[in-house]
Amino acid sequence: MTADFLTPLNHPTAQRRGVRLLLWRDDLLNPALPGNKARKLKHNILQAKTEGHTRLLTFGGAYSNHLAAVATAGRLYEFETIGLVRGEEHQPLNPTLARCAADGMQLHYLDRTTYRRRAEPGFLAEMQLQFGPAYPLPEGGTNALALRGVAELIGELRQHTDFSAVAVAAGTGGTLAGLTLGLAEAAYPARAVGIAALKGADFLRAAVDELLAATGCVGGQYELHTGYHFGGYAKLPAELRAFIWQFEADYGVLLDPIYTGKLLFGVLDLIEKGHFAPGSTVVAVHTGGLQAWAGFEGIKNLE
Repeated sequence: MTADFLTPLNHPTAQRRGVRLLLWRDDLLNPALPGNKARKLKHNILQAKTEGHTRLLTFGGAYSNHLAAVATAGRLYEFETIGLVRGEEHQPLNPTLARCAADGMQLHYLDRTTYRRRAEPGFLAEMQLQFGPAYPLPEGGTNALALRGVAELIGELRQHTDFSAVAVAAGTGGTLAGLTLGLAEAAYPARAVGIAALKGADFLRAAVDELLAATGCVGGQYELHTGYHFGGYAKLPAELRAFIWQFEADYGVLLDPIYTGKLLFGVLDLIEKGHFAPGSTVVAVHTGGLQAWAGFEGIKNLE
């Protein structure tokens, strides 16, 4: 991977505060399977093949980046895929689910009460009986193996720059946990910074701690900021929308409406508040997710 994936952001706020701000373009990692979803799936795909599976089974909402990524991975790596979708079926399919279907994913719908059971061993056993033997992937793709794939990003970053902090949007906490793991295992003196994309995200601290414990990580340090959710998951108020459009105009980079828009807004606000010392280098990670714009029809023309 070349330094082309690392973009300087000469933002007035960062310049005024003496902070070097960089954007890591993980959205360019793999055009067919972009961003952190590819990292999370890497070692899970290898494990599924090792165990002799030919089918992947997973969960997600109707606009889930994860569902789309698993469907694409199934096509690329020759797995059947089954997507258990939260909520009722609606026709025509929205762009995300249409893409999943085009990639060969079998879509099945679960009412919200049933969907809440998705992590229960008994429920997973029922799904295996119903759909046949399958390698299960949790909602969002976050498990101990996923962290291993994300942790590899730390080594890639270090090939190109020294840095004081690496910042990422947080949904399930898996990417934040993976970066924390990578820093801890490398004994690298930087901090992992998470910007929560959903409202009421204090529970993510326990989720990240549990994930790190499952990998045997000792001494991993991270911070989570929960004040940049803009009203909740998939909320796109005028202030955030205007920020995303201005960022694209200034830097030629489109941010996604659910995660990376909030990430860059939050990082710049933290810089403005002096959270990062003058002379710091902060790397924000663009984790992809641009397919989510298809769910905001009429807001942006992406042609």
